Amino acid sequence: MPLTYEKVVIVFVLVLITVSWGPLRNDASGADAKKGIRKASCNSLEQKDIRDILGKLKVPDSAIVNIAPSPMKGICEVVVDNQGRTGIFYLDLSKKYMFLFGSLVDVATMTNLTANKMQQMKDKKRVDIAKIPLNEALVAGELTAPKKVIVFTDPDCDYCAQLHKTIQGILSKRKDIAFYLKFLPLEFHKDAYWKAKSIACNKSLQMLEDNFANKTIQKTDCPTDEVDNSMKLANSLGIKATPTIILPDGRIREGALPEDELINLIDGRNGYEK
Repeated sequence: MPLTYEKVVIVFVLVLITVSWGPLRNDASGADAKKGIRKASCNSLEQKDIRDILGKLKVPDSAIVNIAPSPMKGICEVVVDNQGRTGIFYLDLSKKYMFLFGSLVDVATMTNLTANKMQQMKDKKRVDIAKIPLNEALVAGELTAPKKVIVFTDPDCDYCAQLHKTIQGILSKRKDIAFYLKFLPLEFHKDAYWKAKSIACNKSLQMLEDNFANKTIQKTDCPTDEVDNSMKLANSLGIKATPTIILPDGRIREGALPEDELINLIDGRNGYEK
């Protein structure tokens, strides 16, 4: 019988539990050592211990953001930041074993706890929307709408086209939301830059929508620097993928989110995986 995704996740979690508790049950260093491990806590882990591990991982300059108990007994959750990129690994109290890849999953609810924690840490880094220039952005929705959402898009990105359909669906129901579209043409989309510049030259939302509908758009050249400035802005914010969404409260999300999830995020709900 083929393994389903759910079965693979369950097996993976069971392996983690087996491996993590193996050293606590079978360590041959003596009863006193075993007792010491069981009495230890994640608070007892020293920065030097984590620094040694980061050195072995070839990221010695990463910042240690947080060390806390994980939902698995005897396993600590370590959150680090490497040049603005959040990472999580799990370390047992003996400091002999770690889980470097994969996710910790709550089997009862099939909630990806690692993904949730990663998103929570990212959400602490908010973008100040007031500092993002929007005067040259394409606007979908009413300019007077109080909830402003910024979207970095690419004319040749299929997921961007999918998100744009979702945006149109939201705007048909909500007049208090406006989407400000800025361009981030990806290098491997060879026509994306000229398309973005042509659309920016004409300041035409219709051209972008025609393009997403696989209609031919006219190549236009003009002295606008909107696309270049938008690309520089995205780089300064650490945004590399499209579509990327900046919510009204400054949180960042990537991908073509479903309508309900995106509306919940715009309205300020956390949107963590359930």
